[in-house]
Amino acid sequence: MRFDNQLRIAASIIEEYTFEMPLSRFLANYFRKNKQMGSKDRKTAADLVYSFFRLGVSLPDRSVEERLLIAQFLCRSSFSPLLDQLQPVFNQQIELPLIEKVAYLKKLYAEFDINALFPFIDEVSEGIDSELFRLSHLNQPKLFIRIREGKTAIVRAKLRELEISFDEISSTCFSFKNTTKLDHLFEGEIPRPFEIQDLSSQQTATYFQPTKWESWWDCCAASGGKSLMLYEQEPSIKLLVSDIRESILNNLDERFAAAGITSYHKKEIDLTKALEPFLVDREFDGIILDAPCSGSGTWGRTPEMITAFEPQKIEWFSSLQKKIAANVSKWLKPGKPLIYITCSAFKQENEVVMDFICNELGFECERFELLKGYKNAADTMFVARLIKK
Repeated sequence: MRFDNQLRIAASIIEEYTFEMPLSRFLANYFRKNKQMGSKDRKTAADLVYSFFRLGVSLPDRSVEERLLIAQFLCRSSFSPLLDQLQPVFNQQIELPLIEKVAYLKKLYAEFDINALFPFIDEVSEGIDSELFRLSHLNQPKLFIRIREGKTAIVRAKLRELEISFDEISSTCFSFKNTTKLDHLFEGEIPRPFEIQDLSSQQTATYFQPTKWESWWDCCAASGGKSLMLYEQEPSIKLLVSDIRESILNNLDERFAAAGITSYHKKEIDLTKALEPFLVDREFDGIILDAPCSGSGTWGRTPEMITAFEPQKIEWFSSLQKKIAANVSKWLKPGKPLIYITCSAFKQENEVVMDFICNELGFECERFELLKGYKNAADTMFVARLIKK
């Protein structure tokens, strides 16, 4: 009866969800309204719902309850009490490698199509392994931290002291299960010895290469993750950060304060409009354009987007990125770099925009890279260092 009830609750959440807000926020609101649910019930419901959306658009003619059980089978790798009661045949195969689970499901459901796990695979950038990328959406990406220079030993010691499990990716990057809580570590210490930041996002920093006293602009700064890395590479830079959202710039202020950074300027700017009123007599030695995008490289964290996304949006984002690139590049000195970044897996947002910047805006590509995060339980991103002629 308990497991039937868990399945029923998860199904009711899915039927109530309208994609008008992120799934994480919707679940938080739902649990707030249903305070009778204990922490274990909330955790189970969230796990079931997230697993369901990891199916993408697979098996649309099956009931929500049946798809929930199939999703649990694909997304779990160890014994499931719920499956043991409601679909024990799945539990008997639960530890199979993922590709063998897919083959097993194909025998049970002739209509099961692996392509439906990520139905936009024809749009992805060249070099992406289609099968690995699709299957990666069945698992939640890991949590990563970037450790400040010289702080590795104290972070490692604190984690071991608190018996928090982690993997050491490098001397400056550790990974954790996504549900790991780290907010309490080094609370109040300025600067905090680490930042929570995805592995691929950390890797974009190798493209910055600032030098002393240069003037840089992080024009879509959001909460400031790229700016923090830029500043740590060269603390003498003169830094301007901007975003269209004042609220997220307030979040940036908090992160900068926690990092001990006080010397910077910020502006609330819509990059699709005339920039002259905001940038009088300004020229920059480097611009970071972490462009607004589909976010398709991060849908392992927000799997509801696989169902909600409309493919015509790809071209819309590509046009937006080209417009913003054309606007901001005017303020870059000749011979200096524009760092173009997306968290997208789509070619139209990556290589196509890069080619536009080179061919139409007068840049040369020094180097670019598709950061295949799906190989490391991280986000997939694109980064290019483009030099203005």
